[in-house]
Amino acid sequence: MFKDKTLLITGGTGSFGHAVLDRFLKTNIGEIRIFSRDEKKQDDMRQEYHNEKLKFYIGDVRDLASVRNALHEVDYIFHAAALKQVPSCEFFPMEAVKTNVIGTDNVLAAAIDAGVSKVICLSTDKAAYPVNAMGTSKAMMEKVLIAKARTVSPKKTMICGTRYGNVMCSRGSVIPLFIEQIKAGKPLTITDSEMTRFIMSLEEAVELVLFAFQHADSGDIMVQKAPASTIGDLAKAVIELFQVDNPIEIIGIRHGEKMYETLLTNEECAHAIDLGEFYRVPADKRDLNYDKYFVDGETERNSLSEFNSKNTQLLTVEQIKEKLLQLDYIQQELALWNKEQL
Repeated sequence: MFKDKTLLITGGTGSFGHAVLDRFLKTNIGEIRIFSRDEKKQDDMRQEYHNEKLKFYIGDVRDLASVRNALHEVDYIFHAAALKQVPSCEFFPMEAVKTNVIGTDNVLAAAIDAGVSKVICLSTDKAAYPVNAMGTSKAMMEKVLIAKARTVSPKKTMICGTRYGNVMCSRGSVIPLFIEQIKAGKPLTITDSEMTRFIMSLEEAVELVLFAFQHADSGDIMVQKAPASTIGDLAKAVIELFQVDNPIEIIGIRHGEKMYETLLTNEECAHAIDLGEFYRVPADKRDLNYDKYFVDGETERNSLSEFNSKNTQLLTVEQIKEKLLQLDYIQQELALWNKEQL
């Protein structure tokens, strides 16, 4: 389905972009365009991959003109550009709005104008019952994509979203921080040992996007069922893998953090569809005929219940270690660490 097609990835120099390139550059895809604002990261990626299928576009999703400039003859878009750090978004909430909300609106408007066939927008578990600026901006991003999906025929541009939890070893995630602290001989700092988070690999994040690409209808949010871990057990798993005795230090919950995250809200459960390994949350396609809200209403409701990191499968320390050992990043860091210890 990607044969000879052109794919554009916004925020493509990030962890997700690298995972997509590792997956796609060996296929018969025609071209992959990396759209981002950091020329240094683009040059690093150019040197890393040395692939003629890879093209680079400097721009910012906040600037509609620069997005439009990159979309000529683009077939598909994976929209990954975002501000993702919870504390920094708390201190600069309007920056989160500019990138995550207005930036998404720009990408979708430009995609519709350019006749892009499909756009997949990447969201986060923090968009469900948001309590922080990052989650709130991502929740608004989801509302923007659903609203845009209502206004354009899916035969012209199909717009959908994916929602997933923490990606292990992605840029800014806690596992690389733990490894840095181990190497420096420092305590591993955690917010709260009982805090739970969904965990998944970058490859699983790409799988979710591809599943949405194949199976979603316009306006859908696709959710991958994921296991979770307590932050305390995650730190213990890393310590045991590296065979060290660094202490664990509790530093308290940071700005805007929850004790557990939600991937599927109780309200979404009313009409969500269980697809086995995934949930499909179809868009509410009702129009603004208010009689339907005040007179008719809806009486049917699914039997699904809220899906969060407290009621999903909670991994043991051994299971976390098994999952970590599947990651190339962990294998490389362990090899370096063991070599240094000789």
